[in-house]
Amino acid sequence: MTIRWPRPRFASRAAAGSMVGMSEHGTPVHLCCLLRARPGLEEELTAYEDEVLALVPEHGGELLSRVVGDGADGHPHEVQVYRFPDQAAIDGYIADPRRLAMTEERDRVVGRAPSCSP
Repeated sequence: MTIRWPRPRFASRAAAGSMVGMSEHGTPVHLCCLLRARPGLEEELTAYEDEVLALVPEHGGELLSRVVGDGADGHPHEVQVYRFPDQAAIDGYIADPRRLAMTEERDRVVGRAPSCSP
């Protein structure tokens, strides 16, 4: 299956707690994030993501797609595609105090730094 969007500008997640965008002010940013759970904590990762993804709309973002798999054979447990109106919206989401309050849980359930890219 091929999914096509109008030529978006993409951002990448440089580390487990920060995203670095590559868009100009006012240009939508599309993200594709691959998440891997620590072994045995797949359900906990999904629960964590349920909580933090609920914050996305408050920052003008939209979850376009979320696929949860089994993470077998080195594949990600979750693949998420979402869009923010600009880099400032991403920065607001990343700095949201409610999201930051869950940092310890994120570090417990995420197996390695998520990768977000085009």
